[in-house]
Amino acid sequence: MSITVLLLLLAGLVLLVVGAELLVRGASDVATRMGIAPLIVGLTIVAYGTSSPEMAVSIQSGLEGNADIALGNVVGSNIFNVLAILGITALIAPMMVANQLIRLDVPIMVGVSVLALVFGADGKISRVDGIILFILAVLYTAFQIYEGRRQAVASALRDVENGNARQRLTPKQLMINVGLILVGLVLLVLGSDFLIDSSIQIAQVLGVSDLVIGLTIVAAGTSLPELASSVVASRKGEQDIAVGNVVGSNIFNILAVLGLSAAVSANGVNVSEAALRFDIPVMIAVAIACLPIFSSGQSISRWEGILFLFYYCVYTAYLILQSTNHEQLPMFSQVMTFFVIPITVVTIAVSYYRSHKRSRI
Repeated sequence: MSITVLLLLLAGLVLLVVGAELLVRGASDVATRMGIAPLIVGLTIVAYGTSSPEMAVSIQSGLEGNADIALGNVVGSNIFNVLAILGITALIAPMMVANQLIRLDVPIMVGVSVLALVFGADGKISRVDGIILFILAVLYTAFQIYEGRRQAVASALRDVENGNARQRLTPKQLMINVGLILVGLVLLVLGSDFLIDSSIQIAQVLGVSDLVIGLTIVAAGTSLPELASSVVASRKGEQDIAVGNVVGSNIFNILAVLGLSAAVSANGVNVSEAALRFDIPVMIAVAIACLPIFSSGQSISRWEGILFLFYYCVYTAYLILQSTNHEQLPMFSQVMTFFVIPITVVTIAVSYYRSHKRSRI
């Protein structure tokens, strides 16, 4: 293993951390000075920015006639975002969840996930389907911008009524923060590229198959910017940005990334039978799971973070067993179907019931 590969790995990690730090700092300062809720910033600026790798890969694939890559990219990233990123950030510190996410954004995430299944039920997401998805992305973004401006005006009026002098965002400060956001995004993309390339080379040296590399390192690679940004935001106490980043990225991935990929491709995006039968339903399931978990005390506890991480490991293990036609796959599937999943559902239901009962006392 060459020293160059190790240096590339280290450089990737450093760029991810520094890029996330700059992005979160710039975004949170803009939100504070303009009176916009950090959640709105997380759902838009941070979420869309950290999803730029998925957008770049998917659109390029669509233009080159390989738009089918976009579906796996989007579905895999959305599953990783919820199970791995929220799991890791909740382990760092329990995450408080804004009421808007529970009432509006998570249901939208569930809805667009189901819409992807409906559009793909005939085996293809056509160009017309893609245009519809992209129009919905524009409408969702416009709503978030309107909501952000409404909150900014309301915040300014409250400050005037209370005699508080909020620090205004001067043109110079705006340029500095925009610069921090842009530089942070560039560093995140470069860092994820370095980390993916070096990790693949290290895995090959260790004798890991290309299949396993593709199912693990590459599948999660485009979500590294979201992971780094959410972890940094969590450590800095910007929990709305951390959670909003995940939910906003998932919505953006389906509506904008998948929508544009289908729209620019002459033949749309093909949807395999395996994706319809397993991967997309898993994406919908993890989106739905967010509702009871987020609602239980309006937070994501550490044990719920562990649960998310456990299921991501299970999902990855299933993909590896399935792709290698491993003899233990049937037993693995039965254990998950008849033992682990029912216990998890009951546990979440009991937790939600107790939390709801406490809130009514």
